[in-house]
Order: sequence, then structure tokens, then C-alpha cells
Amino acid sequence: MEKVRLFDKTFRTFIPYGKISEAIDKVADKINRDFRGCDDIPVLLCVLNGSIMFTAELMQRLEFNCELVSVKLSSYQGTGSTGTVKQAMGLTADISGRRVIIIEDIVDTGNTIVELKRIMEENHVAESRICTLLYKPDSYRKDIPLDYIAMEIPNDFIVGFGLDYNEIGRNLKDIYVLDEE
Repeated sequence: MEKVRLFDKTFRTFIPYGKISEAIDKVADKINRDFRGCDDIPVLLCVLNGSIMFTAELMQRLEFNCELVSVKLSSYQGTGSTGTVKQAMGLTADISGRRVIIIEDIVDTGNTIVELKRIMEENHVAESRICTLLYKPDSYRKDIPLDYIAMEIPNDFIVGFGLDYNEIGRNLKDIYVLDEE
């Protein structure tokens, strides 16, 4: 089991890249079934910075035309959620009247999802669906349904594959969990 050190914390391998890739294949298949042959051009909304790697890999597997738009929200400091979601960068394009697939790296408390849905309403989108690489069912307390879930995980702090600890570790190919030993 590989370990990495990020600042003052040690993390051990939790989900190897091969399993991440398989999970992305499965979620892409579901999205393709729902959108294949569509007449419109749906928007993939990449929630920065964490969703960059997931969005890039997912896009390569989609079999319909789509447009990429980004938004940057922040709610984490260190290893914990601040409970407050801030919009650090607004939408990079007009999405009004469009169908939007929100691409999230991880859904835990659901506070970011609530803010994203508010942004969708504010921008008068035709429809929005939520796709997440990782889902923590033990933390999620919102009644907004998640449309596409690649993997469910326990309520542990993780890094890698886009997820960070104080802005580092995003470049790791595998996903690592905090090593409490």
C-alpha cells in the first residue's frame, strides 16, 4: 500500500486508478443512454478545481456533442468543510435555457449541491442533473437527488484525482485516504 505525505498529513492508497476508471466508464454509459442522439447540445458544468480530472476523463467517454462550462465554488479549509459555500469564480458562459450536467468531484454535506442548484435557477436553465465521482451517503443530508453516482465511499477525508488537501495532492492518479496510524 503506497503512502504519500502532504504537508503535515500522511495518506494511504484508497481507490486505485483502475477502479476509478471503471467507475467513470459505468457512469458515462448511463449518461450516454440518457443523452445519446439528443438534438440540443448539453452543457457539462465542471465545478473547479476538484472536478477537473473527472470532467476530462468523463468527456472523453461521452458519445454526444456537449459544451464545457466551469464555475468555481469553495467550502473546504484543510480537512473540513467550512459549512459556507462561496462562489470564487462565476460561470464561464451563458447557460440559460440549456440542459446542464453538473460535474462534481465529491458530494458529502450537500451544501455545494444546494448552491449549484440555486445558480441553475438563477440562470434559468431548462434542466440540471448532478453527476459525482464520489458520494458520501453518511454525510449527505439534503433532499436533492443525485442523478449519476460513480462511487459511494465512507465519510473519510480523501485526496487525489482532483481532490486536494490545502490545494495539493490533486495531481495524484489514485485516491488516497487519511492514514490515522
